[in-house]
Amino acid sequence: MQFVPWRYIAHWKCIECGDCCKLYSVVITFHEWLGIVKNYGVENTVSGLDKLFINRKSDGSCAFLINISNIYQCGLQNMKPTACQLWPFKIVKEPRFGYASEASYFFGKNRVFVYADPMCNGLRLGTPTQEFRDSILREFVEIAAGLRHHQFKTTSNIWLPQPYARSIISGNRSFV
Repeated sequence: MQFVPWRYIAHWKCIECGDCCKLYSVVITFHEWLGIVKNYGVENTVSGLDKLFINRKSDGSCAFLINISNIYQCGLQNMKPTACQLWPFKIVKEPRFGYASEASYFFGKNRVFVYADPMCNGLRLGTPTQEFRDSILREFVEIAAGLRHHQFKTTSNIWLPQPYARSIISGNRSFV
């Protein structure tokens, strides 16, 4: 797969298609694992040889993916793992995927390299819009740097209240 440097992306917006939650396994940190286990139980996680992951449903999708009338929501919105917050972007310190000048992004005095996974249906290729460059991309970089934890532009505009999401994940479709 060839990642796309940010300077080739006109805009990005989550379209709530759920493909990211269906196609990829989510790697989580130990701290994220503790939060998930405390709130949802250990059965919603799985360990690999040297990594922790969110468990997957029998259809292969993330255990926390909620489908309501083909609009897909994250049941972990208020504690979404960093890997999910950053998707479809890869923000790295070295130009690992080539196109160094097109991927280069200055954040204060620091330079990072920003790429996107072209599998995301929310990407629109072209010349970056001002909103994408100055607001959306900056928020992704701030999340990657650990300077921001709450998402505004880098997630869907609609999300389920946490008690409702928790009830759906546990199998009870009514409010708790």
